[in-house]
Amino acid sequence: MVSRQVLQAAIDAELRVDTFKDYTLNGLQVEGRQSVGRIVTGVTACQALLDEAVAWNADTVLVHHGYFWKNEPASVTGMKRRRFATLLQNDLNLLAYHLPLDAHVSLGNNACLGRRLGFRAERCLDGELGQGLLWMGVPEAELDSQALAERIEKRLGRAPTLIEGHAGVIRSVAWCTGGAQDMLPLAAEAGADAFISGEISERTTHMARELGITYLAAGHHATERDGIEALGQWLAERFDIEQRFIDIDNPA
Repeated sequence: MVSRQVLQAAIDAELRVDTFKDYTLNGLQVEGRQSVGRIVTGVTACQALLDEAVAWNADTVLVHHGYFWKNEPASVTGMKRRRFATLLQNDLNLLAYHLPLDAHVSLGNNACLGRRLGFRAERCLDGELGQGLLWMGVPEAELDSQALAERIEKRLGRAPTLIEGHAGVIRSVAWCTGGAQDMLPLAAEAGADAFISGEISERTTHMARELGITYLAAGHHATERDGIEALGQWLAERFDIEQRFIDIDNPA
């Protein structure tokens, strides 16, 4: 067992939470038990994940997507009330880490995605919200746009949406997990032949074609599964706890 305060302090320090300006609250979002022995990790604090945590008799839920997003309704009603009721009635802690988890140099979603897809990371482009949100690197072998899409499908388990803006060999790749499609111009300006993120908007297609850069929307959920699992494993190596990653499938 470990105290909730010690656990949170370790995560906050490792992810350098204080260096990020985010759209949400990073850290403890709902207070539960003082002592932590069993942690469920997952991408999003949806009802299905909370129910799994209760069934496993966890005392803490650790996620990438928690609550309290900028501009969301403040009232605790309906779906939100049911989620909070599950947490409070079962004395569950809810810890959430958004941009700090995306950016971490080894545990982060970007780092994990790069390793999974076989990219050699070379540098990060920093933005106003924090450090390391857009990664740049090179594939381990020569690929064209179609071959890159096939690799993503094989390694993430879902076919990406492919917009072929670049013709020929992909020599430089940029990536940012989740909903970062509007970083496409920054990736093109940095010299990337291809950019990978999770989502696609209508405008993204035209930008990719006109900027001459291939874009691959590989899934918001699919590109952000690995970071929170890696963080849970990191905690289990340092504290006397059990941890279990639960993947609640999401095609988006």
